[in-house]
Amino acid sequence: IGTKAIVKQIGRSEDGTIHALVQGLDRVALLKVEQTEPFLLVQARRLDPPADQGTEVQALHRAIQGLVSDLPRLIQAPGIQEAAVAFSNEDNPIALAYRVASLINLTVQEEQKLLESSSTIELLRALYAALSKEIQILQLRDKITNEAQAKIGKTQREYVLREQLKAIQQELGEGEGEENEITELKKKIQEADLPEHVRKEVDREIAKLAKVPPSSPDHQVLRTYLELVLELPWKKASEDHLELSKVRQVLEEDHYGIKEVKERIVEHLAVLKLNPTAKAPILCLVGPPGVGKTSLGQSIARAMGRTFERLSLGGVHDEAELRGHRRTYVGALPGRIIQAMRRAGVNNPVLMLDEVDKMGRDFRGDPAAALLEVLDPAQNHTFRDHYLDLPFDLSKVFFITTANTLDTISQPLLDRMEIIRLQGYSEREKAEIARRYLWPRRLKEAGLDASQALLSDEVLNLVISRYTREAGVRQLEQMLGRLTRKVALTFADLPEGQERQPVTIHADVLGDWLGSERFMPEEARKVLPAGVATGLAWTPSGGDVLYIETTLLPGSHELTITGQLGDVMQESARAARSYLWSHAESMGLDISRFKRNGVHIHVPSGAIPKDGPSAGITMATALASSYIGEAVRSDTAMTGEISLSGLVLPVGGIKEKVLAAHRAGIKRIILPKSNQKDLKEVPQEVRDDLTFILVERIEEVLPAAFNHDTAAQGSFRFGTGIAPASA
Repeated sequence: IGTKAIVKQIGRSEDGTIHALVQGLDRVALLKVEQTEPFLLVQARRLDPPADQGTEVQALHRAIQGLVSDLPRLIQAPGIQEAAVAFSNEDNPIALAYRVASLINLTVQEEQKLLESSSTIELLRALYAALSKEIQILQLRDKITNEAQAKIGKTQREYVLREQLKAIQQELGEGEGEENEITELKKKIQEADLPEHVRKEVDREIAKLAKVPPSSPDHQVLRTYLELVLELPWKKASEDHLELSKVRQVLEEDHYGIKEVKERIVEHLAVLKLNPTAKAPILCLVGPPGVGKTSLGQSIARAMGRTFERLSLGGVHDEAELRGHRRTYVGALPGRIIQAMRRAGVNNPVLMLDEVDKMGRDFRGDPAAALLEVLDPAQNHTFRDHYLDLPFDLSKVFFITTANTLDTISQPLLDRMEIIRLQGYSEREKAEIARRYLWPRRLKEAGLDASQALLSDEVLNLVISRYTREAGVRQLEQMLGRLTRKVALTFADLPEGQERQPVTIHADVLGDWLGSERFMPEEARKVLPAGVATGLAWTPSGGDVLYIETTLLPGSHELTITGQLGDVMQESARAARSYLWSHAESMGLDISRFKRNGVHIHVPSGAIPKDGPSAGITMATALASSYIGEAVRSDTAMTGEISLSGLVLPVGGIKEKVLAAHRAGIKRIILPKSNQKDLKEVPQEVRDDLTFILVERIEEVLPAAFNHDTAAQGSFRFGTGIAPASA
């Protein structure tokens, strides 16, 4: 079935295509093909149009007219609006169907199906389906087009706004610098080797930074935070060099003596060598100032090939100093621990926490409590700084702490540390340290060499004994520095071109160069009066000689104690007096002297507070000397705690006390027998110069203090075995 049509117009386009405008007249049925050349000729029979009517035809007719009314909105073509109006007024459903079919995009098969429809209902149904499909396609096309245009419009709008923002920023002096900075940060983040949880947090922060205006205070806070995170050594570690021979060599090069301390350090490093995954030990170097605690930490780092960082905690009383401040506060900063890790650049440095015994505490928190997490191997792998607010692994850090005394350090903190004690140096050790380390260093600082300034052993020993009195060598180094500066001044005053002659430092110039002698030898105490005994004391700066002075007060019964003594020392004085009084008869003392006389006990240097139990036997000896009116041997010093039953109990600081006695020229020292094990810490040359008398009871102390070279055995009575005391 086809269409009988008439050609209305023929035309040719510029590209040679022929266009024909035809008008359909009737439906026809093909009967016979007469010819195909030179043109197609057929016989056809006219078909009457479908003539069925009814309500369904009317319904389909109106439905098609309703769909046609939407075509002008969906099809933007010339004349479509007029065609839609004409279609809405078309009463013939057959004519409407054929005319609408000519407007919509139908395939040849679909058009042929419409043409072959045998009834009006079939024709209208087929057209309605094709028209509905076409309208749906047109609507979907419009939706896609609108979305694409909206997206393009948004992009264009953002582009315009960004261009305007750039122009405004350029006018304000801002602009591409800030954008380049964010781009640079993003590049660093991509290149950085960060843990996954850190990278997620950094990505969130960089997204915030991109949205915050550069003029906002939050912009600087975010940028500073991101720079900190990127600079921290999350995974970067230095390679350890744990050759024990080299470790020993470095320790010997940098420090003289302290063999036990060096051996303890080598033991810890040996464990790390055999088990690299083991938790690094936390060492606490305890000793008086100037004995080399800080420099020992530097030597450990050098021996291991690690970076060294030092934190001074003296006077720190705010927990935020260690943990940092939260970023919500203005001017917030990370804590000292994280700052040290940032400076170190690796996650396994040697980190020295200096002066942990001098931390304070107040309403802002307790820094020592914050150190508990830092120094606990079970917790410090997830240390969280308030500012950083991300878990940071401190488990690979080799922590070293230093302190002058353990008395002010909390017990929980002590439990986390390996205590290594550094004792004071003897005069011979100081002289050796000065020759090996201090004097060459001071010469170099003054621009001199060893041949230009000559210092004899005699003069060096004089500087040590008369101008310094300390456990360490800090004051000694200062004095040597003054000598090198004087030599440098001598050379600087020479006329230009004059040859420099070596300067030999003699003892007679020390008074002019270093001032008058600060410490005099104990010559004035070489002869002790009755009632005075020589004791030994421990101080944070080393040992010292302590004199206990007593006198009887006739007509009184009171015990007067002066010299700014602490409670423990006052109790020792009372215990010593009570023991002598209660055992006066068995010891041959006149008990009436206890009843008729009070006692005044004084310890010189009254401006200096003193405390501790170690002067107990010294007080008992001084009191006994007053009661019998005889002097104690002046070449004898003693230390030990006394009990009310007469026992002599052990005390601490034996090495420092013995060295102090040796410096003062003491020849005999009375010690508790329980302290015999501590004598091995005393240098051999010092032990060779001294006589040690080890005692267990006060009855053994008194005869040794007054005359005998050995402790008395068994009971003791005054007046039966004591010859006049001699110096």
